[in-house]
Amino acid sequence: MGFWKRRRTEGGSSEESEELRLSLGDHLEELRVRIVRSLLWLVAGWVVGWQIQPWLYQELNRMIVANVTGPGVDYKEVFRNATEPFMLKFRLSFLIGLILAFPFIVLQLWGFVEPGLRPHESRPIKRLAPVSVLLFAMGVFFCWIILPRAFRWFVGYLAEFPGTSLYQEPGTLVFFVLKMLLAFGFGFQLPLVVFLLGKVGLLEPATLMRYWRQAAVAIFTMSAIVTPSNDAFSMLMMAVPLTALFAVSVWAIRLTTRNRRSEPEEAEPAEQSP
Repeated sequence: MGFWKRRRTEGGSSEESEELRLSLGDHLEELRVRIVRSLLWLVAGWVVGWQIQPWLYQELNRMIVANVTGPGVDYKEVFRNATEPFMLKFRLSFLIGLILAFPFIVLQLWGFVEPGLRPHESRPIKRLAPVSVLLFAMGVFFCWIILPRAFRWFVGYLAEFPGTSLYQEPGTLVFFVLKMLLAFGFGFQLPLVVFLLGKVGLLEPATLMRYWRQAAVAIFTMSAIVTPSNDAFSMLMMAVPLTALFAVSVWAIRLTTRNRRSEPEEAEPAEQSP
């Protein structure tokens, strides 16, 4: 992109101003194109989400009902007015579409930012992109494993209130499950963020090891904020593996930093006189 190619001319400042103005116009045009493409991907994802929403809702709700219902539990889902079925499908299909379109939106963002990065800045991001996907999948999988146990644990307290029933609006627990899956998926990106900051030199391994207690408190606090249920069980289920992954990322930063320092520095080529 012309905006990112900051060429300097020797001489008049008017030429530099004109070049910058033209480059800025190209940059804004590129931004507009990227935003339009992102919106198109979002609309396409929303259309797909509208089609697959009934199937996804049934699958998620089947898992929820299987773990919520039990001996002595009167569970029922009820709509309170006639407009709620349509609004539920509208909101759920949009969330599904956003999830489906998110990788393509990220690609549009990367296509806009990459020309402004130097090779040594963009190379680590490209290499760690598959790791980011893997960590996201790990977070989603881990959350999916613990959710049934979490539901059974919560519903177990109904026995302390005899004569009560559990009536909920349809979609309440489905949205809860989707939010939890996304929260764990994005939460598991923390080690990658720490590793990137360490690779670019903004965080030193010695500093991370010195303040590991503060980092653990920050992880637990973030887990309490991110988890939509705001309960101790869900917070611990996210905070404990994140703390372990944080320790692994610190070890990885320390190892790569040590290897980089042990490598012999290449002699810089002598400057040739004109």
